[in-house]
Amino acid sequence: MRAPLILLETVSSNSVTRGTSIAAFEGFMTQLISSAIARTPSLTELDARARDIFRRVVESYLETGEPVGSRTISRGGVQLSPASIRNTMQDLAQLGLLDAPHSSAGRIPTHVGLRMFVDGLLEVGDIGEEERRTIEARLHAHGRSFEEAMGEASSILSGLAGGAGIVVTPAREGGVKHVEFVALGGDQALAIMVFEDGVVENRLMRKAAGVTPSSLQEASNFLNARLRGRTLNEAMAEVKAELEAARRELDETAARLVEDGLAAWGGGEDADRALIVRGRANLLGDPNALEDLDRVRSLFDDLEQKGQLIGLLDDVRSADGVRIFIGAETRLFSLSGSSLIAAPYMTGRQKVLGAIGVIGPTRLNYARVIPLVDYTARVLGRMMDG
Repeated sequence: MRAPLILLETVSSNSVTRGTSIAAFEGFMTQLISSAIARTPSLTELDARARDIFRRVVESYLETGEPVGSRTISRGGVQLSPASIRNTMQDLAQLGLLDAPHSSAGRIPTHVGLRMFVDGLLEVGDIGEEERRTIEARLHAHGRSFEEAMGEASSILSGLAGGAGIVVTPAREGGVKHVEFVALGGDQALAIMVFEDGVVENRLMRKAAGVTPSSLQEASNFLNARLRGRTLNEAMAEVKAELEAARRELDETAARLVEDGLAAWGGGEDADRALIVRGRANLLGDPNALEDLDRVRSLFDDLEQKGQLIGLLDDVRSADGVRIFIGAETRLFSLSGSSLIAAPYMTGRQKVLGAIGVIGPTRLNYARVIPLVDYTARVLGRMMDG
């Protein structure tokens, strides 16, 4: 059964900052993939023989992680000679769908080939009843908070899917109830923000010379009048713009306090969001991992790029179902050649909260991982409805 939930799109808008040479390489890879996609034929343009051999090569590679030779395809039941199969595989390679890692080895699918396979040939079923019960039981364990459930969801996916489970926590949407600046000893001050949902957050900041109790109160009043009842994300840019116009009316030290206070909460929603990653060790379980340590190191580096991963997962929040990012389709994975399978989690009222997924090598078991991610996301979302 072909799963109706999969939205398969190429996303390459995330940038990386690992040096000029790497940025240039990533740009080259993005252009290479884009040009390959532009000249790659659709499945309907391949004849039945080519489609069948292409499907068998990809399925064998995803199962074993090894290059696939013509004899393997022949032994799989294809009524063609190994020479005919080799000729067809060579044609598929010239179309950019297959590649040979070594001159004497068989073929493996390219990232473009994997995209074509996932888009048009992958058959996705459903997860088993036992896995459903496991996910439900672990997420609804007695006394577990939603925050703990998010970490558990990441662990569940890493265990069942064999990659690294990843969850981005919801953006804070509660409005601000109260803001206050409190003088501490020496050159320090404390910025306190109380939200309408009862959460209290503190930021320690440096107190400029000349700050008086009246300056602290004036700065607090200025922000309270403009932030109260609004989310930080809604109000931050507007308050910064208004501060410029209000400098003449505010005491200079109060204006500086407001500016420093805004900087303390700088970045809006992303600064307060967590990226939960579980199961990094699974990435070393790939039989090819020890032979390709550079790729694994690059993937571990990718997992440390919190801002970029959150940005990639935020792209998933607008999707109706599972999304798949394959290798160099995204700049983030252009060096590691990894894949991300992710889905948004939302309340029963269809309010999107965040996203959850699995990261691993491009030879992930897509047919198995897609329904696992989808079901875990739905269970996690339902928890928010009580």
